[in-house]
Amino acid sequence: MLNYIWLALVLLAVAIGGWNGQLKDVTGGALDGAKTAITIALGLWGIMALWLGVMRLAERAGLVQRIAYGLRPLMRRLFPEVPPDHPAMGSMLMNMAANMLGLGNAATPLGLRAMRDLETLNPRPGIASNAMCTFLAINTSSVQLIPATAIAILAAAGSTRPTAIVGTAFFATLCAATIAILSAKFFERLAFFQPRREVRENKEAKPESKREASIAAEAFDDDTLPTPPLSRPAPWGMVALVLLAVFFLMLFARMVMPDLFRLPMPTDPALQNAFARMVNALSILAIPFLLSFFPIYAAARGIKVYDEFVEGAKEAFNVIMRIIPFLVTMLVAIGMFKGAGGIDLLTKMLSPILTPLHFPTDLLPLALMRPLSGSGTLALLTDIVHRLGPDNIVSLTAATIYGSTETTFYVAAVYFGAVGIKQTRHAIPAGLLADLTGVIASVIICRAVL
Repeated sequence: MLNYIWLALVLLAVAIGGWNGQLKDVTGGALDGAKTAITIALGLWGIMALWLGVMRLAERAGLVQRIAYGLRPLMRRLFPEVPPDHPAMGSMLMNMAANMLGLGNAATPLGLRAMRDLETLNPRPGIASNAMCTFLAINTSSVQLIPATAIAILAAAGSTRPTAIVGTAFFATLCAATIAILSAKFFERLAFFQPRREVRENKEAKPESKREASIAAEAFDDDTLPTPPLSRPAPWGMVALVLLAVFFLMLFARMVMPDLFRLPMPTDPALQNAFARMVNALSILAIPFLLSFFPIYAAARGIKVYDEFVEGAKEAFNVIMRIIPFLVTMLVAIGMFKGAGGIDLLTKMLSPILTPLHFPTDLLPLALMRPLSGSGTLALLTDIVHRLGPDNIVSLTAATIYGSTETTFYVAAVYFGAVGIKQTRHAIPAGLLADLTGVIASVIICRAVL
């Protein structure tokens, strides 16, 4: 799928740029895309090292497996081919939780770790498994508790109700996530998305033997991980964990209910709502809590936290090296298409169709840009808000779309590139269908309630 999409973007960029006399911009877009890819990869390097170190501690202490065990019924329905006690279950759960809280700097490394764990179960290296496709579709439509970036843009522009999009974005992402899961499960049954190599492999070897061979040939560093310790944490560790929980609960209460502590109310309009303060508090406190909870829990289990953290952080280098070629390839094609004016051309072509459907034409460039570029979409959102006003229904709808959709091609390039997946099967169609659902749901919900 990515082969056809990438080739189409490049050829269309050259054709449109040549027709419009913008070949210079096409070249500039390609160079900018390559630079952006390296910048993104280098920026991820340190964050990857941090979170892979933390996840190593969680695995050593058996915490990831315990989290996965607690949500086994739901995860088994979503990912029936993944063993309930496999580390991939915990990694995916933590990634989903980070996405819901808007913790982008933590969600991406956790997602890469989850994809890497899923690769250990993949009987066909280089071809995305059903679990990988479902996981990517869920990532492109993750339920958002609070779209912090969109709210900040509305508040900065002087909106009187920037938090009005909290509810609209939540329900829009809920619709998108539902369609993402249903479409991923439906597409995986279609013969069109079944690689022919799978049929030959199943004739030659049983699935169990192929899975065992895949795990034996796995190239990552987790082979040294022993069985998680079963003993209870040391008494001092339990006391420390209780004190840590009490401390963070007090911080949470101070941020959500400043009146009780005789503190001034937040001046940010986006935090005047109690629910917004609650989600904001969770977003701020989640990472410090995890960074302190995991090491304490692991130390209480007798784990050498420093040594294991370093071992986990070492894996970041290999992951980033795998990502860079895929990221450069995709962002170069997207940069060329943007530079050629492809988005503007699509907007003109689709406007006559969408206008009778009462779809605001101002939203069309943003909706088309969203699967391709996060920074480009952010620029379009800012332009709409300043041009139409922060409290205009079109501006609020644009902010809802931004908060309820994802850059599908970027996510696919990063996640699949990290494990060398070249045949993405139905992951891209499911992700794009989720994005389309998020856009349509945003327009309908905003028109109904705003």
